Amino acid sequence: MRQPEIVRLLSLLLAVLLVAPVARTAGDLALSAAFLVEFLSGGAWRPLSSLTATPHREPMSVPGVAVDRWIGPAIVHVPLVLVHGYSPEGKDDSRVRQAAALLARAGFDVAVPTIPGLTRGRLRPDDIAPVVATLAARAAPTVMISVSVGAGPALLAAAQPEVRDRVRVVLSLGGYASAAELLRFFLTGDFRWGSIQGHVDHDPAIVRQFVEANADLLDAPAREILADPVRAASVLDHPPARLASVLDQLSPERVAPQIHARLVLVHGTHDPAVPYTESLRLAAARPERTSVILVGVLAHVEASRGASWLSGMREVGALLLGVYSLSRPS
Repeated sequence: MRQPEIVRLLSLLLAVLLVAPVARTAGDLALSAAFLVEFLSGGAWRPLSSLTATPHREPMSVPGVAVDRWIGPAIVHVPLVLVHGYSPEGKDDSRVRQAAALLARAGFDVAVPTIPGLTRGRLRPDDIAPVVATLAARAAPTVMISVSVGAGPALLAAAQPEVRDRVRVVLSLGGYASAAELLRFFLTGDFRWGSIQGHVDHDPAIVRQFVEANADLLDAPAREILADPVRAASVLDHPPARLASVLDQLSPERVAPQIHARLVLVHGTHDPAVPYTESLRLAAARPERTSVILVGVLAHVEASRGASWLSGMREVGALLLGVYSLSRPS
């Protein structure tokens, strides 16, 4: 991100602060603005870090799950569970640690479980259990943030009867609704929802690596077909029974009406990893108490290099209010 763009962004956030409610809410809104600047700049600008003390990281006791807890010096902390996306190191990934620390600086008591399937690029239904266990160990009500494909286990956990009343709000950043459509996009580059359709070119080597990581769900001929984008669509229209079952179990849209929490779905309109149509699909499955924030200032889960902050003023304001809403009662 270039420095002039950061200056314009800071000016925008200041303008939003001036017209926003003050007094009791001003502190939370200011922290949200500082968080957003540091997040969107990838740490190039660090207003939140300069205003707050370094948070403490410690292991959190959750049976059968590797969980870190991040907590800052704030008097009041909002319980939060952060569900990472694809990350070979899980909770120990440097990007995950940076996000958790930033959230802790903003006043959240952050729990970060490692999701085993997301460390190997092979998400499975049993990857929901670590999120459920972490939610059960948190004080209620809890906020949850999911990143990328981490939306699968996060949203599916939020629908589980034993913990769904413990979750107040879920913010999904670049998440998905249909595992089948996500797989179609990843293998073929095609996406669609209603009258919206598009295509993104993917690296064939990465596609083949993904197919090989999930070889247990496919026989050899199917693996060869799925590694070829031209032929993959035919298999995805009528997937093998085992693959179809797993995809159904991993689709948040299937259980969306059972989620009691408020949903805030943030998605970049030029997301190259998960198409923004997936957030539209999820919102259609559970429209009540669901907000969709589509922005051009984000690529996948990071700031878009080509974004113009001046043209995205309303988008950044919406992002600010989305982050701010996590600290406020529903």
